[in-house]
Amino acid sequence: MRTDLIRKTALTAAGLAFTGGAIAGPVTAAYAMSDAKPTTQTQTDRKGHGERELGVRYEAQPNFYYCGPAATRNALSVQGKNINVDDMAKEMGTTEAGTNSINDITPVLNKETGKTNAYRSVEISTPDADAKQTDTLRADIVKTVDDGRAVVANIAGTSTDTDGVTHSYEGGHYISVVGYRDNGDTVKIADSADPNTAAYWISVEHLADWIATRGYATS
Repeated sequence: MRTDLIRKTALTAAGLAFTGGAIAGPVTAAYAMSDAKPTTQTQTDRKGHGERELGVRYEAQPNFYYCGPAATRNALSVQGKNINVDDMAKEMGTTEAGTNSINDITPVLNKETGKTNAYRSVEISTPDADAKQTDTLRADIVKTVDDGRAVVANIAGTSTDTDGVTHSYEGGHYISVVGYRDNGDTVKIADSADPNTAAYWISVEHLADWIATRGYATS
């Protein structure tokens, strides 16, 4: 197990109940976000207005431990790419214990983007994100989305979105960040766990604390 950066996404009994969103039966059908737009149109419409939202060709993860490959696949879809999640899972070393860390996802994002330095891994090593770490996350999300790419984040624990809905992944999970508004104070999540909650908005402060002790892949 890697210990130098960002702890492993361990799938505990509590985590299994949420990470796949499909213990009773895998969800494999593609699901289109109702408010998604084509990427190029979104960039043109939102540029310079303190908000931007990328078009996602969303798919739910097919099993409880594929959140890493699924989040990566959804992130790459904003670039018009459609990468097979099984192929990515092999590259990431994904097993039923999950995907070890964001360091296993960043190289795949670079490979599929076609640039060796398109993405880098950023750690939030503390139990809670401080103001500097939150500001860095905000700036990273705005830059990445403005570049037409999505951020992939490794999260753990429970957080609440802007509609007051609670999302709990005590065993760990991966999500994509595909948009922002309010100059990055609020960010849009594409979540592969359950197509019924495929997209939601969350404050960047809540997201930073959700990532704490783990990390994210960003431009």
